[in-house]
Amino acid sequence: SKTRHFLIVCLLQQSDGLACKWQETTALSIGTHADKAAIDADVTVVGSGPGGYVAAIKAAQLGFKTVIVEKNLTLSENVGSILSKALLNNSHYHIAHGKDFATTGIEISGISLHLEKMMAQKSGAVKALLGGISHLFKQNKVIPVNGFGRVTGKNQVTATAEDGSQQVINTKNIVIATGSEFIPVPGLEIDEESIVSSRGALYLKKVPEELIVIGAGVIGVELGSVWQRLGSKVTAVEFRGHVGGMGIDMEISKNFQHILQKQGLKFKLGTKVLGASKRPDGKLDVAVEAAAGGKNETLTCDVLLVCIGRRPFTQNLGMESVGIELDNRGRIPVNNRFQTKVPSIYAIGDVVAGPMLAHKVEDEGIICVEGIADGTVHIDYNCVPSVIYTHPQVAWVGKTEEQIKEEGIPYRVGKFPFATNTKAETNADTDGLVKILSHKETDRMLGAHILGSGAREVINEATLAMEHGSSCEDIARVCHTHPTVSEAFREANLAASFDKAINF
Repeated sequence: SKTRHFLIVCLLQQSDGLACKWQETTALSIGTHADKAAIDADVTVVGSGPGGYVAAIKAAQLGFKTVIVEKNLTLSENVGSILSKALLNNSHYHIAHGKDFATTGIEISGISLHLEKMMAQKSGAVKALLGGISHLFKQNKVIPVNGFGRVTGKNQVTATAEDGSQQVINTKNIVIATGSEFIPVPGLEIDEESIVSSRGALYLKKVPEELIVIGAGVIGVELGSVWQRLGSKVTAVEFRGHVGGMGIDMEISKNFQHILQKQGLKFKLGTKVLGASKRPDGKLDVAVEAAAGGKNETLTCDVLLVCIGRRPFTQNLGMESVGIELDNRGRIPVNNRFQTKVPSIYAIGDVVAGPMLAHKVEDEGIICVEGIADGTVHIDYNCVPSVIYTHPQVAWVGKTEEQIKEEGIPYRVGKFPFATNTKAETNADTDGLVKILSHKETDRMLGAHILGSGAREVINEATLAMEHGSSCEDIARVCHTHPTVSEAFREANLAASFDKAINF
């Protein structure tokens, strides 16, 4: 077989990654190219987030010569999702110990919050994870280069270091994997103290007495839940008429909102934010009105969290220099091999169409590199699951009932509430349900929607079933361990295929 040598160059282009110092051996490797002599490469990847670093490791495992270009002398990635999950987990412990344990006969008194320690645990966990990635780079002999990467030709990337010196990489192929950045609200200046982004909300020094969240999508409800559990009065203002963001099934969204409201979160749906002003006492006045128009209302808070979504990080990458035009949402158009109109340039992750999810870009990074190596490429975006990591969790894959109706597909619905699931009942954690959508004629699963504890794990069973084109009967006839929450998934498939679950 013919041996191919690939040079992959990954660069962090965002400021919202958490830095983890590279190991001494890695830092010494940067000095290898201190003379700034041009490097000849086969593949250069711009972006060291989940897609970039996975692509680099996969390439090294395939035997390709792999190089990582990093803006700072640190190994970094966009870790906002990992940071928020740490806080979601720990804040749930706090509220569970304070309230839920009492129903089990375990009474705990004197519970107090040490926010500084909670933040330290979160940062320590991320540092360990990033240290693991650094070890993988060393283990796979991935070579780092320092600098900010920009496309300067169809077969060239130039990395500019902080001191202004440049490293030119002449390369046969380029992969753009620069990720995304949060979308600001016009007129609201982010200071990361009183008006914060989703990143700033992960580093607050004290629990706000009152917190207003602009946006009740995935990030909004997750971060809102964190601070509500820790003692803040949280109100989420959402332009849409539902919570959970795009892609969520409306029946699930309605139930989800009801549960969050029971927990203490407040929502103002169908409402837009007009602006905010700081009062002499340091609090903020936030002006809002109905999205359809109407009388203005003023809300008051200590901290205003802006999380209305994210946008592709595609500015100043040099796309225009090679004739690549962005679409109306700032994304890079690609074909099914992640190839742009310039055959030597590829793009993956948040800079291309599709959900902005870490697991989506990880798959794209692997598939893209395998494709460059002449491998077969395949990804079914209908089989990419989504999760909201609140408590209870929300997870889904495939089509919503609204999408199926719009497309005119004949369908059946199978539901099973966690209130009648043995495991959920014994755990006193019965909020939520499983909803399965199947094709009325073929019984093939079209979508799975889970609201409840364990949803983030059970959704992978649904994803596997959909990837293999399974029918609901296939799943219903698979033996599931008892007692587990996954039995609720099986029962919902029984309902979808046979019209009737066993235990409901």
